Amino acid sequence: MEAIIEKSFEIEEPIEKVWANLSKPMEIASCVPGAAITQQIDDTHYKGEVKLKFGPIKAQYDGDIEMVELDSSAYRMVMSGKGLDSKGKGSADMKMNGDLQSSDKGTHVNFKMTVTIVGTLAQFGSRLINDVSDQLLNQFIANFKAQLAGQEFDNNLSAGSMMVSVLKSKIGGIFKGKDESAS
Repeated sequence: MEAIIEKSFEIEEPIEKVWANLSKPMEIASCVPGAAITQQIDDTHYKGEVKLKFGPIKAQYDGDIEMVELDSSAYRMVMSGKGLDSKGKGSADMKMNGDLQSSDKGTHVNFKMTVTIVGTLAQFGSRLINDVSDQLLNQFIANFKAQLAGQEFDNNLSAGSMMVSVLKSKIGGIFKGKDESAS
């Protein structure tokens, strides 16, 4: 099952400050709900984990992260990640392209992420994965903005938001007259 997530947002900070934080995987990982970098292998390779739990759905992925491209002059990055479910029931691959642009409000951030999931989580379908990913990204953005402002934040997964996504996905599938969990 593959999901493509595209997101753009504004940050009221200068592009140099945003890039300085965004280009440091050890710092930025703390903004990702449920994620942590557990080891830095070299300048571009890391080991990490992601723990997700919302309702009856639990998953933990242990994996590898690579900074494929980090272009400071163009404010562009490409990152890839591969993880295995700690219970051996699936895997996930991710590729993210991101770029920053100066704007009247500070910095405009664009990114596109392609996530491929195999195994237990894939059975929930692309609609649910997209809805949950959107909630995770919204929480990441709020955490990242707080980090830039020097404020404290919580990178624990917001389970309430996730349950709303699960319900929204299931109810949406019922009203459309088809079961989207089979996607």
